[in-house]
Amino acid sequence: MIPVQDYAAIFADARDVHAQALERLERGDIRDAAEKAWCATKRATDALILARTGEEPETTAMTTEGLLALAMRSDIFENLVGRYFTRISYLHGTCFYNGMCGPDTERRIRETVDYIGDAQRLASS
Repeated sequence: MIPVQDYAAIFADARDVHAQALERLERGDIRDAAEKAWCATKRATDALILARTGEEPETTAMTTEGLLALAMRSDIFENLVGRYFTRISYLHGTCFYNGMCGPDTERRIRETVDYIGDAQRLASS
């Protein structure tokens, strides 16, 4: 079993980055807020994978594959998969890179805290 402090530190980082996303959102910088919310999502997913496998992903591709592998082993991870892909596509790609931040963007940024919490619960269950 991985020491709790190892993956707990990554979850703490995810929460910190999400707080930064909310700060950027309040300042009106929705693109940077979207990118930070995506980063918080990735960090929370990294922590979950570390907690469940003993290995922290080094790249986004490894994070994606790690989450998919967890979901193939158990349905309890399936809910995170769709939310993860929505964030990588919409927050990271569509909003941050392409500048097309629609009416859903703010909601998705704010709801990232729920993703982090759900990942953290799955890490310790």
